[in-house]
Amino acid sequence: MTLDEIRKEIDGIDAQLLPLFIRRMECAKQVAAVKKERNLPVFNGGREQEILERIGGQAGEYGGETRILYSNMMDMSRALQYSLLGSGGELRETIQAAGAAPEKADKIACLGENGSFSHEALGLLYPKAAPQFYPGFGGIFAAVANGDADLGILPVENSSAGSVSEVYDLILKYRFYIVAATSLHVHQCLAAAKKVDVRSIGTVYSHPQALSQCSDYIAKNDLRALPCSNTAMAAQMIAQRQEAGIAAICSEYAAKEYKLQILERDIQNSSNNCTRFIVISRRLFIPDRAQKISLCFSLLHKTGTLYSVLARFAALGLNLTKIESRPIQDKNFEYDFYLDFTGNVREGPTLNLICSLHDELPRFSFLGNYTEKD
Repeated sequence: MTLDEIRKEIDGIDAQLLPLFIRRMECAKQVAAVKKERNLPVFNGGREQEILERIGGQAGEYGGETRILYSNMMDMSRALQYSLLGSGGELRETIQAAGAAPEKADKIACLGENGSFSHEALGLLYPKAAPQFYPGFGGIFAAVANGDADLGILPVENSSAGSVSEVYDLILKYRFYIVAATSLHVHQCLAAAKKVDVRSIGTVYSHPQALSQCSDYIAKNDLRALPCSNTAMAAQMIAQRQEAGIAAICSEYAAKEYKLQILERDIQNSSNNCTRFIVISRRLFIPDRAQKISLCFSLLHKTGTLYSVLARFAALGLNLTKIESRPIQDKNFEYDFYLDFTGNVREGPTLNLICSLHDELPRFSFLGNYTEKD
């Protein structure tokens, strides 16, 4: 057979498959009606596994491919049933009742001191807010939890140094809502006490993320790198000690704030050095033009479960922008997954997907739908 003849045969097979697939989805609607009448759960893992094993065995050398095909069809069937049955219950109501913005954002918990990068990011989002500074990430979450702060701002990832693992662990622990985000271009500088010669510097202090962002400069100059809780506190400590031989890696703003001399500018590894910040809240707020959604969940220990979940986003044309796995405390090699994707929960198919995942996946939390300011 020629290539054209083979393609013509494939087109003929596809023409037969499509009506059968539509009939299968119509059957899924009927299944939903029966399950509603009998108050049965949508997900029946035992039956699905039985079908996959039977079909995989019948398909011979194409067993693996057949299991993927049928698994996807069953995922789509389940998604349809969830939407028809109004899945999500309380979560659906919470999302639909969410306001567009906090009534107030007077007190915002922020890392470090005046001049920290978190402080600078805060100014981009809430220029009139009064920052409440904390030396560590845990203090920010605690302040939001007990009501000492209305909101909290936190760095979550850097374009060159990667994710801030401690923050993701705290997100998964507290499960607060994310209500805003922004990205900040980060320019790191080397700052020391007045009249200190750059050639005398042997030790630098900064936050571990900043040290990682400047690792090439540190290695090139054979510097000893010592961590601090944040970049602004490193600058403050250098100003207080007024010693030769030590310097801070910090922002230019922090160097000026603590009256340090800037020995070198832009010492970060990458000229396009950006850090992403999020804002956390005890309450859910969803701006009308929100375009980023965050979720977290865990998965059953079965082959293909992560693929199966991600395929449901692809079916709706939703673009995944971040996936992060973190170990679950006190569990052996079990993980929570944190997921960012573009979308708006005011759109019916997206809301139905989130609500169906809520009903189906263990440890599921909807973390927010928000705008991201560049």
